[in-house]
Amino acid sequence: MQASAEILASVFLAIREMVAPGVTTADIDEVIETRIREAGCVPSFKGYHGFPASACISVNEEVVHGIPGDRELLNGDIVGVDIGLIKDDWHADSAETIPVGEIGPEADKLLRVTKECLERGIAAIEVGQRVSVIGMAIEQHARANGFSVVESLVGHGIGRELHEDPQVPNFRCFTMPDPVMEEGLVIAIEPMINAGTKRVMTARDEWTILTADRELSAHFEHTVAVTADGPQILTRRGTGTAAF
Repeated sequence: MQASAEILASVFLAIREMVAPGVTTADIDEVIETRIREAGCVPSFKGYHGFPASACISVNEEVVHGIPGDRELLNGDIVGVDIGLIKDDWHADSAETIPVGEIGPEADKLLRVTKECLERGIAAIEVGQRVSVIGMAIEQHARANGFSVVESLVGHGIGRELHEDPQVPNFRCFTMPDPVMEEGLVIAIEPMINAGTKRVMTARDEWTILTADRELSAHFEHTVAVTADGPQILTRRGTGTAAF
């Protein structure tokens, strides 16, 4: 899984360089698929339950699952890019929300806080702790900064399959199983944080998830292994201590 994750991280580093006003979401998806296949990997998302592209690309009020197309990015937009790939039958999954040109202060704060939510969720991981500590850490930080957490979508286990048990909520949840984290567990943690209401809706394309009030949303995700020495971020971009 580490090998899969390192390739995925390199794909993100490449697309950061191309996100700019005038670029279409289809342009980004094309580069993503080319990079994945050139590395001898397969896009996890393409064809998954009929999804038509290699990446989910979601702009501004689109939370997740946006279908790439001819939409041109504008200065001030934020674009969430969610990518999965398979190498040697092992999956990796990651996402980040990228600013387009110069963004406003609200968008800048939303991106910063959402990234911090992911970092705090990861920091809560410990062998012997329950999965729920992750969501509690994420929700507490989001709410303290005036934002809401999407509750209809959650993180997940990952390995030979893209989505495995356990589900990993980004909020305090009393209705899902809450297993103890054991060494060797690998999970995809992916807070989706909204500037306004936590409520979301599905667009007419039956894929794209939108904020109900059309306020901005941000999404960050890492594939993380639970180890005796603490969490290991498999999809970390490059080296150093920063998660991204």
